[in-house]
Amino acid sequence: MGSTFGHLFRVTTFGESHGGGVGVVIDGCPPLVEISAAEIQRELDRRRPGQSKITTPRKEADACEILSGVFEGRTTGTPIAILVRNKDTRSQDYTEMIQAYRPSHADATYDAKYGIRNWQGGGRASARETIGRVAAGAIAKKILQQAAGVEIIGYVKRIQHLEAVVDPHTVTLEQVESNIVRCPDQEAAVKMIDLIEQIRLNQDSIGGVVELVARNVPKGLGEPVFDKLEADLAKGIMSLPATKGFEIGSGFAGT
Repeated sequence: MGSTFGHLFRVTTFGESHGGGVGVVIDGCPPLVEISAAEIQRELDRRRPGQSKITTPRKEADACEILSGVFEGRTTGTPIAILVRNKDTRSQDYTEMIQAYRPSHADATYDAKYGIRNWQGGGRASARETIGRVAAGAIAKKILQQAAGVEIIGYVKRIQHLEAVVDPHTVTLEQVESNIVRCPDQEAAVKMIDLIEQIRLNQDSIGGVVELVARNVPKGLGEPVFDKLEADLAKGIMSLPATKGFEIGSGFAGT
C-alpha cells in the first residue's frame, strides 16, 4: 500500500480511524532542528475534529507523542515517529456498514482489491490519516523556514459558489485564523458559515476550494521530468481522499 511520500524527506503514515491510533514515521529529517511536541500540537489542534460547529462532531484531543528521533528538544537525524492515539472511536455507529458499502467511499474498492475491509470508520481511507501528514508538515515547515525563509499559508478560498477575495501576496495567518471557516475574507467567511449550516440542516454536504501560498521558495526545487515540484505537489494533494482537482499558477484558467 502506498503510504510513503517523498524521497529525501520521507513521510510514511500509519493507522486506521478506529484502531489504536494514527501517526507518522519521518525519514531524512536533518539533525539539530529544534522541535517540540507543543509545536507539532499547535498544527494538530488546527485540524482537530469537534473544534467548531462546522466540523465533524467527533471529540478527539489528538494529543501527539514523539516516540523517537528527538532528544532534548532537537532532532537527532534518526527516524522520527509520532503517534496520536484514538479515543472517541464509537465503532457501533458503523455496524450497518458491515452489510452495506458506503456510497462513493473506498469500501467496495478495498473489498475487491484485498478481499477484506475495515468497516469501522473508513480504515486507511479515513480523513484521520491526515494527522500524520500534519505532524510531518509541522517539522517540514520549520526546516524550510530556517533553511530558506520559506513561508506557507493555506486558507479556504471558496465554499460552493461563494468565493473569497484574497491577496496571496499579503494574506496573513492571523487573518486566516480569525474565524472558524479559516477564510481571510471576513465578509465572505460569514456567508460561508451560514451556507454550511444551512446545508447541514438539510442533511447534505458541500465542497470548496483551499488555496495554498508558498513565499520565498528557492529556485530549482524538484527534479526533471516526473519529479518536478508541481508534479510532486499534485501527487501529495490528490492523494487526499476528498480532493477532486488540483491547479497551480493559472491552473484551469489557462485554457
